[in-house]
Amino acid sequence: MSFDYDLFVIGGGSGGVRAARVAAAGGAKVALAEEDRYGGTCVIRGCVPKKLMVFASEYSSMIEDGRAYGWDLENKGFDWSHFKGKLHAELDRLEGIYRNLLKNSGVESFDARAKLADAHTVELSDGTQKTAKHILIATGGRPFVPQFPGSDLAITSNEMFHLETLPESILIVGGGYIASEFAGIMNGLGVKTTQYYRGAQILRGFDDEARGLVAQEMIQSGIDLKLGTNVLEMRREGDKIWVKATNGDENLFDHVMFATGRKANADDLGLEALCIERGKGGEIKVDQYSQTAVPSVYAIGDVTDRVNLTPVAIREGMAFVETVFNGNPTSPDHELIPTAIFTQPEMGTIGLSEEEAAEQETIEVYATSFKPMQQSFAGRAQRVLMKLIVSQATRKVLGCHIVAPGAGEMIQLAGIAVKMGATKEDFDRTVAVHPTMSEELVTLKTPVRVV
Repeated sequence: MSFDYDLFVIGGGSGGVRAARVAAAGGAKVALAEEDRYGGTCVIRGCVPKKLMVFASEYSSMIEDGRAYGWDLENKGFDWSHFKGKLHAELDRLEGIYRNLLKNSGVESFDARAKLADAHTVELSDGTQKTAKHILIATGGRPFVPQFPGSDLAITSNEMFHLETLPESILIVGGGYIASEFAGIMNGLGVKTTQYYRGAQILRGFDDEARGLVAQEMIQSGIDLKLGTNVLEMRREGDKIWVKATNGDENLFDHVMFATGRKANADDLGLEALCIERGKGGEIKVDQYSQTAVPSVYAIGDVTDRVNLTPVAIREGMAFVETVFNGNPTSPDHELIPTAIFTQPEMGTIGLSEEEAAEQETIEVYATSFKPMQQSFAGRAQRVLMKLIVSQATRKVLGCHIVAPGAGEMIQLAGIAVKMGATKEDFDRTVAVHPTMSEELVTLKTPVRVV
């Protein structure tokens, strides 16, 4: 049977675009459909604009530090409209790059919604049908707001980049990295910021000591963090939103942003008719090669809800091409993935938390917490943490956790060593780069505890 394409990709985010480009570069005839903007969550409404907002929000404390260092600096406040204009121009530029990458790779793209008509046929929103030997679903995920009285008044991270004006006050609901990052951003931009999280501590799943320090420093910087607290109901009061919390608090806010979870974009894709299985969160079930129960249909990225990170979606896309087009079955490696959380302070992590490691074997914990030179000179008290989790039996470094300015940059490099299976003695043999914060990772001589 002859097909219109060797590969049809549904979704123009990082994973889908990479898979389409690499397959096309190898000689495959490829098409891609995207109903919204090219670049997906990461480029358009995720990591890229968020990181730019993090940068913007950090300048207020930099100006204070600058004064302490002898610079005559004046802070006349933040101009949201100036920043927003530049931000959207940058996102437009990046989207143009994504479109050009596809075009220059010879991928035919359709600005349309696509769904499966059968195992080898895609139907576009204009009614046309295209056939393909292989179909790759890379439709990503979206923020999800739970239902409660007044939940329609909530915004999500998607809307945060499009606010007309900077609010005076905001409530952020959630304790994951998206909620915690936006709390830091809004606080840094001068917005009165409150964060509710129903759990006992933010950043669940990360190392307890590290997330405890992040929470402490967030409170220190002025964020009103209320743990064990959730929203009961909301209603509009004039141009404000009245919020009643589970702890009995009643407050008015300009905006309420929910970051309490994400859902896979897998509805109305024609999956059910083909008996493609979905998990309890709506994600598409795939095997180790990203293949669904229908042999011609694959899925990668957040729509599969494995490890929801942009570089992982890209790796999955590359592994898919290697498996399907290069005849080299490749399973994406989801082990020991370094991660950065752009809270303020920033956190970088790879491997096991102290709690996870201690459940598996006897471990030695090496850690130090201190005030970094640059900030302590300026009279600011923000603490940093450098922490290694070491197997007592094998001496392997099982986890590395950093809370510090630039932690994301540091963990990328520490991640190479941990991924290679470096031992504590390998770290010890490395000469310190002085004076730096990260030198502490190679000068930790005695464990603070054995568990």
